[in-house]
Amino acid sequence: MKFLRRRLIGLPVLALLITAAGCSSADDGARAAVPSPGTKVTALCQKLDKALPAKVDGQDRRDPTPASTLTAGWGNPAIILRCGVARPAKMSDPEADGVEVNGVGWLLEKQNDGSFRFTTTLRKAYVEVTIPAGRTGDGMAPLVDLAPAIKKSVPAGIAD
Repeated sequence: MKFLRRRLIGLPVLALLITAAGCSSADDGARAAVPSPGTKVTALCQKLDKALPAKVDGQDRRDPTPASTLTAGWGNPAIILRCGVARPAKMSDPEADGVEVNGVGWLLEKQNDGSFRFTTTLRKAYVEVTIPAGRTGDGMAPLVDLAPAIKKSVPAGIAD
């Protein structure tokens, strides 16, 4: 009877180990919806992808899934960049908050979960950067790191 008892106690532990093994480090990676812009904007976004820095706010690049040249990520929790997003409705609000960081204008939107979403303004493609709540201490640092690549790859102007 002792053998049977040990075996039964071992089953829940075995089940727990199998469940834990099923949650690999790949499962905790960030996910990002891939935008679907037109051909001209996609070309700009692909150019931006090649110019993006390896580190943002001291965090290594760690792209979200599904893999796309229209999305990028850094760190965990991830700072997520999506290029070719639709023009945010909030840009029509004259009371909307905006900032300029190293020559790139941004619409600033605080999200309900405490994160911040920044979307470029006056560029030929809208580039959105989401900074998670746990990483907002030095709020503008990611934008400082991303500004040179955006200025180089996405010309100033009005997105179509």
